[in-house]
Amino acid sequence: MPYALFCNDAQISKTYPSEADVWTLAHRSGLVVDLAPDEDGAGPRRILDNDYEIKPCPAGPGEDPARNKADAERESRNELEFNS
Repeated sequence: MPYALFCNDAQISKTYPSEADVWTLAHRSGLVVDLAPDEDGAGPRRILDNDYEIKPCPAGPGEDPARNKADAERESRNELEFNS
């Protein structure tokens, strides 16, 4: 099942093939926060800022999660080229 980014139960991103793909998108968008290590010393944890969540959801009509992932990766590479 594909995954997407949600805020207050509203889907705010396209669907992607895996939860890891959405984490990558959220990180690039500045929505991931690192918390200090817990008392158990497990190291820092990554969480989503504010009320953002990553949830499984069906792809919309005509939407292809694999194509969304490829498009996001291509856009990310283009941004890196422009910033260099």
